[in-house]
Amino acid sequence: MRLLDRLRATAGVQSVAAMTGLPPLRRVDANDTDVEGYTPPPERPFANVDYYNTVTTGYVETMGIPVIEGRAFQPTDALGTTVMINQAMARMFYTGQSPIGRRVRPSAPASLKVPWFTIVGVLKDVKQGGVDKEAGTELYFNFEQLTAVATGYGIGTMNIVIRTTQPADALSGTIRSAVAGLDPSLPIVKLRSVEDVFAEAIGRPRLLAQLLAIFGGLAILLAAIGSYGVLSDMVAERRREIGIRMALGADRQSVLGLVLAQGLGLTVAGVAGGLAIAFAMNRVLASLLFGVRPSDPATIAGVVILMTGVALTACYLPARSATRVDPMIVLREE
Repeated sequence: MRLLDRLRATAGVQSVAAMTGLPPLRRVDANDTDVEGYTPPPERPFANVDYYNTVTTGYVETMGIPVIEGRAFQPTDALGTTVMINQAMARMFYTGQSPIGRRVRPSAPASLKVPWFTIVGVLKDVKQGGVDKEAGTELYFNFEQLTAVATGYGIGTMNIVIRTTQPADALSGTIRSAVAGLDPSLPIVKLRSVEDVFAEAIGRPRLLAQLLAIFGGLAILLAAIGSYGVLSDMVAERRREIGIRMALGADRQSVLGLVLAQGLGLTVAGVAGGLAIAFAMNRVLASLLFGVRPSDPATIAGVVILMTGVALTACYLPARSATRVDPMIVLREE
């Protein structure tokens, strides 16, 4: 707490908080928890909470997490026994009811004498198991309370988060000096901005998405080349038919329209089949995307426009070339 006080006094620092669990990626705790008044029905889970997070006062303000119901921890809570939960936990254990005022207790050996804690607030869900996973249930304990009322309840490594108007690099020296002033042997494991933490958390999904984009681009390129080759060859084989039509009085525009209509008919059938397969694979693609839907309208429209443009080009160029040749020459060649 002395370290937090020193950091709060630093110029440009708006708020400081410490927590055991740093989003958006951490291991699941899967803690058995006593939930007062909750009897798990056959189709519902037992009273088990995915994540425990021990935080200091000011956590909500520093992290910028909206309070959906109730309130956040206050300095006056230091001697009480209060907790906060997230929306996922409220939905799971208090369906259709307000959790404010209800009590929970972390399962622990009787020797620890862990008391019941009263829920005072519900926070908006925060990703803890990765940006590509649904938010799990989460229970927030007040650091000052837990160390005071739960005898022997150990707390491991704490993460300190600073909300500041200054760049992270500008504060690094001040942070190191503050830590060294309290305990020179205490190491700073990682000093990172929130952007760096987020980038590290999405490293694997981003790599998979990039590989998927590369392979998708190659697939579109091959499809475009293949479509152009098939359609242009189809038109080239109709040179004799085009020559006969023009010899019988058909004008170039009508011949071009006929060829393009046939080519676009095949294109529409192919695009429709491709879209059907793409929508069928939505669930697979959804696991590799964040912030973008698998059925993103802009992406789908772009692919459809590209393939339609390739088909038009593949039909138009050879058809135009054929209509510019003297019909008698074409017929003699055949």
